[in-house]
Formats: sequence, C-alpha cells, structure tokens
Amino acid sequence: MKYSLIFILAGALGFFVFFKYQGRGLLFEHDIARLRIARVVMEVELSQNLGERELGLSGRQSLASGKGMLFIFPKPGLYVIWMKNMKFPIDIIWLDQNYKVIYIKENARPESYPETFSPPDLAQYVLETNIGFADKYQIKIGDQAEILK
Repeated sequence: MKYSLIFILAGALGFFVFFKYQGRGLLFEHDIARLRIARVVMEVELSQNLGERELGLSGRQSLASGKGMLFIFPKPGLYVIWMKNMKFPIDIIWLDQNYKVIYIKENARPESYPETFSPPDLAQYVLETNIGFADKYQIKIGDQAEILK
C-alpha cells in the first residue's frame, strides 16, 4: 500500500511536469537568461511555448533598460511578428539556429498593427528590445549572440 501511494504520487508529479513543460522543448530550465549580442550583455525573458510567444510583450507599459524578450521556436522558420496590443515601440532582431543575426527591424511601432514583420531567411529565435537598441549598440546582420550560463 505504501509503495502504491508513492507510485501514484510520482506518476502525478510526472504528469504535472509533462504538461507544464509541454511545447517548451526544455531548452532552458528557467524563464530568464543572460544574452550577449555584439558587445552587450542583457537579461532576457524567455518566451518558450505557444502561449508565451503569442502574448510576448503585448499589454505591458514598457521594457526596462537592459532587458529584452527572447522568443524560442522549436525549429527554424519564417516567424512573423506584429505589434498587436503593444504600448511602446521596439527593435526586433531575428537570429538563426546558431544565434547569428539574420534580420533587424528597427523602430517597430504599435500603430503599425496589423502590419507584420518577418525575416527574409529562416530564424529560430527572435529578440525584442527597447527602441534604439540596435542602433545604440551597432547591432548588424552577421553579429553573433550567445546565451550565457
């Protein structure tokens, strides 16, 4: 009886963990990471599942300086970004599967919705930053980014 209870609890825990992380790919254990791009290190909120990617920065009033959001997709694709329910302009940087910058959309503004933005090539990650980030740090196509431990 004691072992049956342990088995049931272990199964319930496994079930919970499976559904909590379903679709995340468990690329990262946490929701926050440090990202280096070009010469700057920033803290990024990780958007790893469909619900998090659909919400993104929508509805927020602002993004703190030195912060960003990194959208993590399960495989490379032509991922489209829009400014639905955004309250502030941003820079959007698409990265390939090796974290190399492949496209930059500077000054994406809330009033541009329903216009969409997408890269010319396949990307696996999308970094959203405060407006002016790409210009301030001279981010350019071909720059390398990396997740820091």
